[in-house]
Amino acid sequence: MSRFQFTIAATDGPARTGMIRMLRGEVRTPAFMPVGTAATVKAMKPADVRGTGADIILGNTYHLMLRPGAERVARLGGLHAFMGWERPILTDSGGYQVMSLSELTKRSEEGVAFKSHLDGARHMISPERSTEIQRLLGSDIVMAFDELVPTTSTRDVQAAAMERSMRWARRSRDAFLGGGDHAERAAQFGIQQGALDRDLRQVSAERLIEIGFDGYAVGGLAVGEGQEAMFGVLDYAPGQLPVDRPRYLMGVGKPDDIVGAVERGIDMFDCVLPTRSGRTGQAFTADGPINIRNARFAEDQGPLDPECGCAVCATWSRAYLHHLVRAGEILGAMLMTEHNLSFYQQLMDGLRTAIAGGRLGAFGATFRERYKGAA
Repeated sequence: MSRFQFTIAATDGPARTGMIRMLRGEVRTPAFMPVGTAATVKAMKPADVRGTGADIILGNTYHLMLRPGAERVARLGGLHAFMGWERPILTDSGGYQVMSLSELTKRSEEGVAFKSHLDGARHMISPERSTEIQRLLGSDIVMAFDELVPTTSTRDVQAAAMERSMRWARRSRDAFLGGGDHAERAAQFGIQQGALDRDLRQVSAERLIEIGFDGYAVGGLAVGEGQEAMFGVLDYAPGQLPVDRPRYLMGVGKPDDIVGAVERGIDMFDCVLPTRSGRTGQAFTADGPINIRNARFAEDQGPLDPECGCAVCATWSRAYLHHLVRAGEILGAMLMTEHNLSFYQQLMDGLRTAIAGGRLGAFGATFRERYKGAA
């Protein structure tokens, strides 16, 4: 088995379905990665995450560097052994969390100095340190360190952040390739930046391709710009990236976001939405999200989603889940999360099947009509 291989089995317009092959296993694309922020997909055991159909999960560099610490995880055998997940793990670079969660952040060419949101301790994260942390964790797919600025920033600010991100991408790549045996068994993705500006994203793509990565992420979206603006960027951004490498849309998203992004050529996704929503009582269904806390479900003996094939829908009623969530029982969060992750993986399977059969257009139209309540 090679270190990293991406093959495309079928296309339907810009959309692709295929496979990423790595030493720790295969990842079917389009793929959704459940988020395991702090070495756990919240409210789920690893075997149950795999049982929903997930081939790969995401770990968070920022959170793991603060607690329990990357060096400690390395001493304990790496992130896979530590959390009991032996399949591929993608780790983000920590850049987004540093800039969104930390206090007193100070950016410079060296990196980002910040105070921890946990205890106020001072830290510095740079392209080299981010890459080192991901290596200590034993990540299978390492993300380059980048600088994110709001899409509402001026073009000059966006351009400066993109240029710095490209300089940091080069430093991240050099650090990764200097990582010894880890670089021989792992992969690294670069991150395209440029906010909503087509020209900036073209320059970013060209710089990343010149450096050379195993895959490429479309970064800087899903940060409040709205679906229409995001899709506007995705109408061209995937096409600026190499056709023979995976394309990863970071932090996305809602089910209809994912369908639209797949239609535009994206191969990989991650988002906290299915797990976070499950813990707060929201379930995703083919007919749109429902809030199980609502009184109308108190005596509803039907499943969360009559068309869902997960164990939760096969076993427990809406009434029981309503009771668990309203009572604050831990089982409620567990079952709601399991259903939501299953729903997402069933959606990805449906997208892969539709692309392979050349009927993605019909699949997407039917999905949106039901999900958005237009039927």
